[in-house]
Amino acid sequence: MKRTCIYELAVVATGTLNTIRQRETHCSYFSNLKKTVECLISVLAISGWPVTINYSAVYRSLQSRGKYTRDFDVGGNKVFKVIISSKVLNPVLTTLDVEEMPFPMSRK
Repeated sequence: MKRTCIYELAVVATGTLNTIRQRETHCSYFSNLKKTVECLISVLAISGWPVTINYSAVYRSLQSRGKYTRDFDVGGNKVFKVIISSKVLNPVLTTLDVEEMPFPMSRK
C-alpha cells in the first residue's frame, strides 16, 4: 500500500471567551499543504482577522516540529488557536511488539 500524507487543520477555542460560549474543536482535512494554508488565509481574511500566516512558515514548522500552531487574541485575551499537523494514511504495518514464539508447541 502507498503511504499518503494528509494535513489536519484544527481550530481550537481557548481563553476566557470559551467559558461564556462553549465551542468544540473544528477539524478539516486536506491532501495538499498549499490548499490548507490558502483556505486558512481566506477564512481569516473574510472573518476580519489579521493574516499572519504564510506557507513558508507552516512548511518549516511542520518539517522541524511536526506541527504548526498560532494563537489569535483580542486585547490580550486569547480567542482561538490554529493547529496544522500532518497525518499519515496507510502507515507501515508493524508487528505490534509481538515476538516470535521461541519453540513450537507439541500437540498431544
